[in-house]
Amino acid sequence: MSESALSIAQSIRDGTVKAVDVVEGTLANIARLNPQLNAFVAVTADRARSEAKAVDKARAAGQVLPPLAGVPYAVKNLFDVAGLATLAGSKINASHPPAKSDAALVTRMKSAGAVLVGTLNMDEFAYGFTTENTHYGPTRNPHDPERIAGGSSGGSGAAAAARLVPVTLASDTNGSIRVPASLCGVWGLKPTYGRLSRSGTFPFVASLDHLGPIAADLRDLAAAYDAMQGEDASDPACAQRAPEPVSDSLDGDLGDVRIARLGGWFEANLTSDAQAAVDIACKALHVTRTVTWAEAALGRAAAFIIGASEGGNLHLDDLRNRRGDMEPLSRDRFFAGALVPAAWYVQAQRIRALYRGAVRAHFANTDVFIAAATPCAATPIGTEWLDLESGRVPLRPSMGLLTQPISCIGLPVVTAPIVRPGSLPLGVQVIAAPWREDLCFRVAAALSARGVAASPMPALHA
Repeated sequence: MSESALSIAQSIRDGTVKAVDVVEGTLANIARLNPQLNAFVAVTADRARSEAKAVDKARAAGQVLPPLAGVPYAVKNLFDVAGLATLAGSKINASHPPAKSDAALVTRMKSAGAVLVGTLNMDEFAYGFTTENTHYGPTRNPHDPERIAGGSSGGSGAAAAARLVPVTLASDTNGSIRVPASLCGVWGLKPTYGRLSRSGTFPFVASLDHLGPIAADLRDLAAAYDAMQGEDASDPACAQRAPEPVSDSLDGDLGDVRIARLGGWFEANLTSDAQAAVDIACKALHVTRTVTWAEAALGRAAAFIIGASEGGNLHLDDLRNRRGDMEPLSRDRFFAGALVPAAWYVQAQRIRALYRGAVRAHFANTDVFIAAATPCAATPIGTEWLDLESGRVPLRPSMGLLTQPISCIGLPVVTAPIVRPGSLPLGVQVIAAPWREDLCFRVAAALSARGVAASPMPALHA
């Protein structure tokens, strides 16, 4: 499937195609390509056919169809889907009873007319950046199946990049939307912390967890985000704010938006390829200023301690009783996190607060910041080390070098796939102040309009 979500919905509204035919084509495409990619863990064929029939019935009855009517989508398997166990990438959760109801965002996507076709692979309990899952196998990058898709939402990134579905839903605690979006060459949104409801999803770090969409088309990303906005009292972190649609922020006109490049930490930890991607974006936007967030390294350190501590304590019972069923890559980190002294955690939260205040002060003079999303392009599956200009670092935690300092303080980010013909995909982060997703989308749209950001079609479609 290469059509965008909005074009599919329009065709269904026009009657030139039926939702059931779209679903059957999608299911056939998944059956053909997923064995190469391992993006899907479960395919909800019966549900998808039922939802598609309901869309076609509504159109036949002359009803006004919602904006995403008949659009296939899939979700990271930490979202509750009625009738399925919520795996969160784990073997342990496979023995849990099926979810009795859908997650809040799944319900909102259904209300918008979208059709759920399955659940997607991820790092166990969302603790990872590569989706090399021991239990369910690695998800492979559509642009080179020997390479990682990123994580922890690797299935979500790969499914969108391969055009198995036009939109996927994912989570981002330390970079789990932005890393796969960058490595797979698609658009991703990590909204402001508290913007979208997390109700009905398996947590990782409650004080850092965000949910958002991934898509191969920027307008689809905006449409999915708009469909999911709204208050939700069942998630205590969800802000009491009215929806603030962004689909009207995509004309590519920057107006008087003030943009700067992030230096310091965000340029010291790059390969030359990642540096080139930022150069391309900044040149297209005529960015001449570089700003340094002096506390970024401290912010990342705080995020590590907070994430490890909250995650380790969340899984304490499993660490005691079922550690043999946990993936070694995440189990040892959860063990370490469970042993973090309380004083360290408290101090990390203090540093986080100071860092948040320091960064927000920068928005007095700048509306949007540009930074690389990942320090490098997708690496071969099984890679242990990464060589950066600053030295050799362990690969798996280091894919979040540039994303953790952003999610730590809850800022909204759109990841834009930068056009680099003949090269593996790489994305940049478009970062704005809290609740200014509209600015992220405006600058992302400018990158698209100027021809330097677009999602490349993977070779498997050739």
